[in-house]
Amino acid sequence: MDLFNPAEDENISMVHPEYFIISGLSKLPRIHLYYIFLFLVYIVSVLANSTVMTVICLDRRLQTPKYVAVFNLAFVDLFGSSALVPKLLDVFLLGHRRVPFRSCLTFLFFCYTCLSMQPFNLVALAYDRLLAIIFPLQYQARMTHRFMLSLILSFWLAVSVLVALATGLLTRLSFCKSVVINSYFCDHGQIYRLACNSHYPNYVVSCVYPVLLFWLPLAFILLSYVAIGRTLAKVANWRRRLKALRTCAAHLSLVAVYFTPLLVTFTLMENIHPDGRIISLSLTSVFPPVLNPVIYTLQTQEIQEALGRLLRRARCRKRDVTLK
Repeated sequence: MDLFNPAEDENISMVHPEYFIISGLSKLPRIHLYYIFLFLVYIVSVLANSTVMTVICLDRRLQTPKYVAVFNLAFVDLFGSSALVPKLLDVFLLGHRRVPFRSCLTFLFFCYTCLSMQPFNLVALAYDRLLAIIFPLQYQARMTHRFMLSLILSFWLAVSVLVALATGLLTRLSFCKSVVINSYFCDHGQIYRLACNSHYPNYVVSCVYPVLLFWLPLAFILLSYVAIGRTLAKVANWRRRLKALRTCAAHLSLVAVYFTPLLVTFTLMENIHPDGRIISLSLTSVFPPVLNPVIYTLQTQEIQEALGRLLRRARCRKRDVTLK
């Protein structure tokens, strides 16, 4: 009888380690410079996403269903960066590589939840553009605040349940061998492979979840733009085509920023050195939260105008205070 297989004896208790040791990139020379760079990227991410969220909250003209999704995207980027980067710096830059078992699972849950919410935010924005271009006369009736909030909340619920299930399955595993995780955070795949007992359910999860949380959102986004392209092809006025494409420019840039590095990494996975793969995935985790608010600020005229109005109000208030 396999003493580490709970399927054979339900009375056997799990062997959970006191801690895991995160060892990814530890052998690379001058790696501390990379983590200092990530810290600077994190600071920019916090400032940029906080600015976007503040502008949307303070400007009533931006309080539309579309910008509810943009606000949620900025929130996810801010929350995700704050869940990942400070702990990453604590582990690698300060040398606290031992992460308690429960803390590691908590770390995993929040990181995976935020990373998984990003493509669903892009799905919400793609659906918004789809309705605006294909059904312009029905857009106001279909795309309401209530609908967008319900859509985003349903995404949060679905992602949280799926990630909680994956995290919970790790608690049924026994770890009697190594506790060293060769990654930059508490990675689900790296953890379940360390188990002594059967980890088949975790393997199934690792195969199914990328389809549900990555490929399906990407497929919906691509199909939505195929439909948008077919609709625009029927429009005779090239100015209307150009205007419609401009409204999609920021969203398409976000899609490219998020999905392209992942597609390249997973396509070339077998030919990439493990350390190179870890660096690639870590950059994929921290760069979209920095670039997303920058892209929306530079490519969205509405946010530029709102930011300008808020700055003018601030200057006027400062001038009034000075005159008094």
